[in-house]
Amino acid sequence: MMCGMTTQAAPARPNTRSSPAILRGVSLAGPAGRLEALVNEGAPNAPFAALVCHPHPLGGGSMHNKVVYHAMKALNDPAWGLGWPVLRFNFRGTGLSQGKHDGEAEAGDVAAAMAWLENEYKRPLVVVGFSFGAAMALNACCRPSSIQKKIRALAALGLPTQAEGRKYSYSFLHDCTIPKLFLSGENDQYAPTSELERVAASAADPKQLVLLPRADHFFTSQLEPLQSALTGWLKEQLR
Repeated sequence: MMCGMTTQAAPARPNTRSSPAILRGVSLAGPAGRLEALVNEGAPNAPFAALVCHPHPLGGGSMHNKVVYHAMKALNDPAWGLGWPVLRFNFRGTGLSQGKHDGEAEAGDVAAAMAWLENEYKRPLVVVGFSFGAAMALNACCRPSSIQKKIRALAALGLPTQAEGRKYSYSFLHDCTIPKLFLSGENDQYAPTSELERVAASAADPKQLVLLPRADHFFTSQLEPLQSALTGWLKEQLR
């Protein structure tokens, strides 16, 4: 089922008394060389492991991006009700990751990160991407692969349709039956509402489109509503 827009009032605030998760650095074997990564460990009995992919590196995107960080916190911090282990990594040519930026081949980096995550935790996967990271995550998760059956949910935050001369096409979503959340701001400058609605409508079920009022592409001053919408959808989808 797809919803054109969900308007959220005051989001539920998390319980801030939870203890911080253990953070460790790891190195992933990517198709263009080693990929710099961080893992926030989750609860020992966490039913899922999650991956969060960062925005365009040529625009300053990295695994330390604020939207990526807040998405990680929503998935990892027990205060939000999930407590999963979460992997973040730098795409090729970003930070200490080896290789050179390509613009399309980064989908292979996502696939390598998913393979590491599945091997490390032996649990079903939830994949989240922001902006360019959302485009690469969709590409990696919705193409036929051996790991596709391990993916239980896929969330695209601020999915771009056009950005700084780059155009993004998602025709492969027609056949992607993984549960999908398209979560963007009503004022996203890189994905006009009409275009994002068209992308979501073209995608195979199950899917949901949520547009946050007053939010732009970067979810400025709307990070908590983003976290609330993301965790709410995941709890509903994976119950």
